[in-house]
Amino acid sequence: MLTAIGPLRKGVASAVLQEGVRREFSAGGVLVRSRAGGHVFAAIRPQGKREGLWALPKGLIGPGESAEAAALREVHEETGVEGRALEKLGDVRYVYTWAGERVFKVVSFFLVRAVRGRLGEIEEAMRVEVAEARWLPLEEGPKLLAYKGEREMAAKALERLSS
Repeated sequence: MLTAIGPLRKGVASAVLQEGVRREFSAGGVLVRSRAGGHVFAAIRPQGKREGLWALPKGLIGPGESAEAAALREVHEETGVEGRALEKLGDVRYVYTWAGERVFKVVSFFLVRAVRGRLGEIEEAMRVEVAEARWLPLEEGPKLLAYKGEREMAAKALERLSS
Protein backbone atom coordinates (compact mmCIF):
# COMPACT_ATOMS: atom_id res chain seq x y z
CA MET A 1 0.00 0.00 0.00
CA LEU A 2 1.35 3.43 -0.93
CA THR A 3 1.56 5.93 1.88
CA ALA A 4 3.18 9.01 0.34
CA ILE A 5 4.29 10.61 -2.85
CA GLY A 6 7.47 12.62 -2.62
CA PRO A 7 10.11 14.30 -4.78
CA LEU A 8 12.86 12.27 -6.39
CA ARG A 9 16.20 13.29 -7.81
CA LYS A 10 15.87 15.39 -10.98
CA GLY A 11 12.32 16.38 -10.00
CA VAL A 12 10.62 13.06 -10.71
CA ALA A 13 7.91 11.88 -8.33
CA SER A 14 8.26 8.49 -6.69
CA ALA A 15 6.01 6.39 -4.53
CA VAL A 16 7.09 5.55 -1.00
CA LEU A 17 5.95 2.18 0.27
CA GLN A 18 4.70 1.60 3.78
CA GLU A 19 7.89 -0.31 4.63
CA GLY A 20 9.92 2.79 3.79
CA VAL A 21 11.08 1.56 0.38
CA ARG A 22 10.78 4.13 -2.40
CA ARG A 23 9.92 2.99 -5.93
CA GLU A 24 11.77 4.48 -8.88
CA PHE A 25 11.08 3.99 -12.60
CA SER A 26 13.66 4.39 -15.35
CA ALA A 27 14.07 3.42 -18.98
CA GLY A 28 17.00 2.72 -21.25
CA GLY A 29 18.01 1.20 -24.51
CA VAL A 30 20.23 -1.26 -26.27
CA LEU A 31 21.16 1.07 -29.14
CA VAL A 32 22.31 -0.97 -32.14
CA ARG A 33 23.55 -0.47 -35.66
CA SER A 34 24.65 -2.89 -38.35
CA ARG A 35 28.28 -3.24 -39.26
CA ALA A 36 30.02 -5.65 -41.58
CA GLY A 37 30.06 -8.93 -39.75
CA GLY A 38 27.22 -8.21 -37.36
CA HIS A 39 25.76 -5.66 -34.98
CA VAL A 40 27.36 -3.24 -32.57
CA PHE A 41 25.76 -1.57 -29.56
CA ALA A 42 26.42 1.70 -27.77
CA ALA A 43 27.93 1.31 -24.31
CA ILE A 44 28.71 4.15 -21.94
CA ARG A 45 31.17 4.50 -19.10
CA PRO A 46 29.41 6.51 -16.40
CA GLN A 47 31.42 9.42 -15.02
CA GLY A 48 33.45 8.42 -11.98
CA LYS A 49 33.52 4.72 -12.90
CA ARG A 50 36.72 2.84 -13.68
CA GLU A 51 38.06 2.30 -17.20
CA GLY A 52 36.42 -0.71 -18.83
CA LEU A 53 33.17 -0.52 -16.84
CA TRP A 54 30.45 -0.46 -19.48
CA ALA A 55 26.75 0.17 -19.02
CA LEU A 56 23.69 0.84 -21.15
CA PRO A 57 22.25 4.35 -21.44
CA LYS A 58 19.31 4.79 -19.08
CA GLY A 59 17.65 7.29 -16.79
CA LEU A 60 14.57 8.34 -14.87
CA ILE A 61 11.19 8.57 -16.61
CA GLY A 62 9.93 12.16 -16.47
CA PRO A 63 6.43 13.23 -15.40
CA GLY A 64 3.96 12.41 -18.18
CA GLU A 65 6.65 10.65 -20.22
CA SER A 66 6.23 7.09 -21.48
CA ALA A 67 8.94 4.51 -20.82
CA GLU A 68 9.66 4.29 -24.56
CA ALA A 69 9.99 8.08 -24.92
CA ALA A 70 12.27 8.21 -21.87
CA ALA A 71 14.45 5.42 -23.30
CA LEU A 72 14.86 7.26 -26.61
CA ARG A 73 15.61 10.55 -24.82
CA GLU A 74 18.18 8.96 -22.50
CA VAL A 75 19.86 7.10 -25.38
CA HIS A 76 20.22 10.37 -27.29
CA GLU A 77 21.36 12.41 -24.27
CA GLU A 78 23.98 9.88 -23.16
CA THR A 79 25.30 8.75 -26.56
CA GLY A 80 24.62 11.58 -29.01
CA VAL A 81 22.76 9.18 -31.32
CA GLU A 82 19.05 9.39 -32.09
CA GLY A 83 17.25 6.10 -32.42
CA ARG A 84 13.96 4.41 -33.23
CA ALA A 85 12.50 1.91 -30.77
CA LEU A 86 11.95 -1.52 -32.31
CA GLU A 87 10.48 -3.32 -29.30
CA LYS A 88 10.56 -3.60 -25.53
CA LEU A 89 13.14 -6.14 -24.37
CA GLY A 90 12.03 -6.38 -20.74
CA ASP A 91 12.37 -4.96 -17.25
CA VAL A 92 15.26 -5.14 -14.80
CA ARG A 93 14.36 -4.91 -11.10
CA TYR A 94 16.72 -4.30 -8.21
CA VAL A 95 17.05 -2.59 -4.84
CA TYR A 96 19.74 -0.07 -3.92
CA THR A 97 20.38 2.42 -1.13
CA TRP A 98 20.59 6.19 -1.74
CA ALA A 99 21.37 8.55 1.15
CA GLY A 100 20.38 5.84 3.64
CA GLU A 101 17.04 5.12 1.95
CA ARG A 102 16.16 1.81 0.26
CA VAL A 103 14.93 2.21 -3.32
CA PHE A 104 13.18 -0.47 -5.39
CA LYS A 105 13.96 0.34 -9.02
CA VAL A 106 12.42 -0.92 -12.26
CA VAL A 107 14.23 -0.16 -15.52
CA SER A 108 12.39 -0.86 -18.78
CA PHE A 109 14.77 -1.57 -21.66
CA PHE A 110 14.05 -1.21 -25.38
CA LEU A 111 15.84 -2.41 -28.49
CA VAL A 112 16.69 0.80 -30.34
CA ARG A 113 17.98 1.11 -33.92
CA ALA A 114 20.43 3.99 -34.51
CA VAL A 115 19.03 6.55 -36.96
CA ARG A 116 21.38 9.56 -36.93
CA GLY A 117 24.06 11.25 -34.89
CA ARG A 118 27.65 10.64 -33.89
CA LEU A 119 28.49 8.51 -30.89
CA GLY A 120 30.03 10.56 -28.09
CA GLU A 121 28.88 13.94 -29.37
CA ILE A 122 26.80 14.83 -26.33
CA GLU A 123 25.88 18.13 -24.71
CA GLU A 124 28.46 19.46 -22.28
CA ALA A 125 25.92 19.21 -19.43
CA MET A 126 25.79 15.40 -19.94
CA ARG A 127 29.55 15.07 -19.39
CA VAL A 128 28.77 15.07 -15.65
CA GLU A 129 27.05 11.71 -16.17
CA VAL A 130 28.93 10.15 -19.11
CA ALA A 131 32.73 9.81 -19.30
CA GLU A 132 32.79 8.07 -22.70
CA ALA A 133 30.72 6.10 -25.20
CA ARG A 134 31.83 3.34 -27.57
CA TRP A 135 30.39 1.00 -30.17
CA LEU A 136 31.08 -2.56 -29.02
CA PRO A 137 30.25 -5.89 -30.70
CA LEU A 138 26.75 -6.93 -29.65
CA GLU A 139 27.76 -10.58 -29.30
CA GLU A 140 30.20 -9.46 -26.57
CA GLY A 141 27.59 -7.40 -24.70
CA PRO A 142 26.53 -10.27 -22.41
CA LYS A 143 30.17 -10.46 -21.22
CA LEU A 144 31.28 -6.82 -21.36
CA LEU A 145 28.45 -5.03 -19.55
CA ALA A 146 29.01 -4.50 -15.82
CA TYR A 147 25.49 -5.19 -14.56
CA LYS A 148 23.70 -8.55 -14.71
CA GLY A 149 20.32 -7.18 -15.83
CA GLU A 150 21.96 -5.19 -18.62
CA ARG A 151 23.93 -8.24 -19.76
CA GLU A 152 20.59 -10.07 -20.01
CA MET A 153 19.11 -7.23 -22.11
CA ALA A 154 22.10 -7.36 -24.49
CA ALA A 155 21.59 -11.13 -24.83
CA LYS A 156 17.90 -10.57 -25.62
CA ALA A 157 18.80 -7.92 -28.22
CA LEU A 158 21.30 -10.30 -29.84
CA GLU A 159 18.66 -13.07 -29.90
CA ARG A 160 16.03 -10.76 -31.49
CA LEU A 161 18.43 -9.50 -34.16
CA SER A 162 19.75 -13.00 -34.95
CA SER A 163 16.32 -14.52 -35.63
